[in-house]
Order: sequence, then C-alpha cells, then structure tokens
Amino acid sequence: MADELAERRRKRALGCTPEAVPETPVDRGGVFVVQEHHASQLHWDFRLERAGVLASWTVPRGVPRSPGRGRLAVRIDDQDVAYADFEGEIPQGEYGAGTVEVWDRGRYETVHWHEHRIEFVLYGERLRGRYELGRREDGVADGWTLRRLDPAEAGHEDTPRFLAPMPARPGRLPSTAEDAEWAYEFAWGGRRTIVRAGGGRVTAIDETGADVTGRYPELRGLGAQLGSSEALLDGEIVVFSGGKPDPAGLRRRTEADPAVAVRLVDRHPAFFFVSDVLHLDYRSRLELPYTERRALLDDLGLRGDHWQVPAAHFGDGGAVARASREHGLPGLVAKRRSSPYRPGRANSDWLYVESPDVRRVVIGGWRPGGGRRAGTFASLLLGVPDGAGLRYAGSVGVGFSQGELVSLAAALAQLEQPDSPFEQAPEHADAHWVRPVLAAEVVHGPNSAPRWRGLLSD
Repeated sequence: MADELAERRRKRALGCTPEAVPETPVDRGGVFVVQEHHASQLHWDFRLERAGVLASWTVPRGVPRSPGRGRLAVRIDDQDVAYADFEGEIPQGEYGAGTVEVWDRGRYETVHWHEHRIEFVLYGERLRGRYELGRREDGVADGWTLRRLDPAEAGHEDTPRFLAPMPARPGRLPSTAEDAEWAYEFAWGGRRTIVRAGGGRVTAIDETGADVTGRYPELRGLGAQLGSSEALLDGEIVVFSGGKPDPAGLRRRTEADPAVAVRLVDRHPAFFFVSDVLHLDYRSRLELPYTERRALLDDLGLRGDHWQVPAAHFGDGGAVARASREHGLPGLVAKRRSSPYRPGRANSDWLYVESPDVRRVVIGGWRPGGGRRAGTFASLLLGVPDGAGLRYAGSVGVGFSQGELVSLAAALAQLEQPDSPFEQAPEHADAHWVRPVLAAEVVHGPNSAPRWRGLLSD
C-alpha cells in the first residue's frame, strides 16, 4: 500500500492524475465495507475498522460517488470486525430483518480521525477516492455527513435529472426482408415518463419535464429493487381496465394531485412499463446500440407489482402486429437494432406503427404487368388455407420494390402450373397459376388497398 501511495503521489506531482492523495503520513487504517441492507427501509451500512471493531454508520441514500454531494450518515453501534464478511438473511422478528449484501469492500487509510471529523482514502472494488465524515450541527441525533472530497473516477457522469424521451416517427411496418434489422415493442397508449432511480428513491418526470412522482405512489418500491444502481429509465405509465389499456383511467391518474392519487391506487392502479435505459451506474448509455441498452435493461431484472420490462421481439414484426391488434393495443414501435438514443429527436430509426391488420397469405397466381412493370406482374393473387383447400383472398399490387418485382417474377415462373390452386378461381382471363408454396404477409388498411409486406421464410 505504501508503494502504491508513493507512486500515486509521484504521478500527481507530474500532473498525471487528478486524484487527491495525502502528502502527510497517514495512519494504517484497515478494512472498510459497505453493506446494502434491504430491511423495512433500504439503506447502506458504512463501516471502518478502528481499534479492533467496525465503526459504523447507516447511510440512507448510499455512499456518494461525486464530490460536493454530502449524504446523511447516522452513527450506529460498532460491530465485530468479523461482521465485515456477513451476507445473508436476518430473520423476520429480529432487529434489522431483511437481506444483507456486501456492496463494496477493501482497505482504507486514515488522514485525520478526530471527534467531529474523519478524513480517509478508500481503496475498494467500487469506491476509490478521498472521503470525509463530519458531525452535523442541525440537531439530527448521531447525524454525520459523508462526502467525497476528490474528483470522481475517470468516465464518471452524474445521472441527469431528466432527458426528453426519444419520440417515434409515424411510419409503416418494415418489410419482412428488413425484419432482422429491427426490434418490435408493443405500444401501450400510456403516458411517456422518465424515471430517475438512485439511493433507493425514484423520481418520475413527464414529457414536459414536470415532476409527477406524487401521482404514482405505486412506484416507490422500484428504487429499493434497483438497490445501489443509479439509473435513468424511459417507459410508459399505463392504466388497465378489463385487461386492456384504459385511456379514461389513465387521464384520471395523470390529472390527480398526490392526495387524490393515493385514493385512486386501488380503483385505477398505474403500471410503469420500462422500455429503455439511458444512464446506468454513472455512465451514459445513449450512444450504445439499442440491443446493448436492451441487454443492460433486461439484466436489471425489474419486475414488481407495478413495474416490469415488457419483452422486445427481434424480427417477425408481422406476428407482433397481429398480437397487438388481437389484444386491443394501439400499435407497436419498431426500433432499429443498431440505433442510439437521441433525446427529444425523432428519426427513421424508431417508427410508431398503428396496429396494422397484417395477414398471412399464400401466393396462388399472378397477373402480368405493363408499362414500367412489363416483364414482371401487376398483382399477385392470394389465398388462405381453408381445410384441405385454398380459399381465394383477393390480390395485392402495391408495396413492391423494383428488386422484389424482378425476383418474385423469376420465382413464380418456376412454379407455374396450368390449373388454379384455389377452390373457386377468380375470373381473370389473364391469370397465371402457380403451385401454392410461397407464403407472404400483406397489410390491410381501413381505407386503402392491401400493401405487400414480403415473403415469409416458412
């Protein structure tokens, strides 16, 4: 340890490191440990080995990682040094009942240890830096303030209070050929909300930047579940009735003041559906591709009575669209898997698609094209399996790229047969029939002709 300090002092003298390292001789110090304690109220127990015991403080909001941000630390009873290794369950009925986990451990060196002020340097797995504990003078019993004195570690970024949600641009469902590039999430018709969690607490901010935490008391436990993680989460507040999103119930919750919101919890419970993580553990995640942010979000394991991370579906947007429609949801959001997060800025990487009527069909024939489609086809004749046969289900003539026109025409030429595969053939004198082996998807709009989406691999 002495060699490490000497080297760090040398680097500081050369301007190589901003970290404050004491110039004066320090006491040996000893072991330190931070234990995350999920009791009736989440808190962290901060312990320093001193005179054969662990001098201990309870820190309700966790050890600060940035300078200047003091946290309340309440002096509690000393513990035996062996307690530094304790992890496990304290049984119900005993003092401090709950789960204890070691959040960080390591060694520390003392700079000063006075009755009302302690200064020390931590060398832990997570915490490395210079700190002080100072007695408070505001009347808090056994109250101290725990504060970091030196700059935070390289790469540290304080979690923002708020970032404007990235909107999705209205658009069409990507084609089947593009499915591998996209992830699909259900749109719930809720109120877009940014939640900041840290130190066991949560703050909910709506799209305008207004603090709406008091409207959703159901979310308090989310902070405890995240524990020591600091996170900025994007999602939707949703209210349900009869298993479907309830716009009227949501409106009552979003317009209620905190006193009324408490009374509405039973009648119109709110749920936070988390879809993205923007900051995590003092690092911005905005530039990560969607797939990496999503993996970080899934790893957090967020699931409670009033919050969860609904599944993201990679590929097969047609199946997601059909499920969205069947469950009475307003639509889906298609997110390009490589997309970064752009706060407040819409682009073509995120598309909002109103619940489309996506149908699976089989190609049974085609009609020849003219003009710019000469040599390909004007439309495809479609069917759906019906018992042992194929029932005619109309045609599709829009939505094809030039490449699809050419490749499909070539494929259909190889499948041509003299007889119609349909139970009742459509009356088209110019129709060409094919063996019904190519499956595809088409999108039906309420007031528009069906649009081609693409071939299916199965």
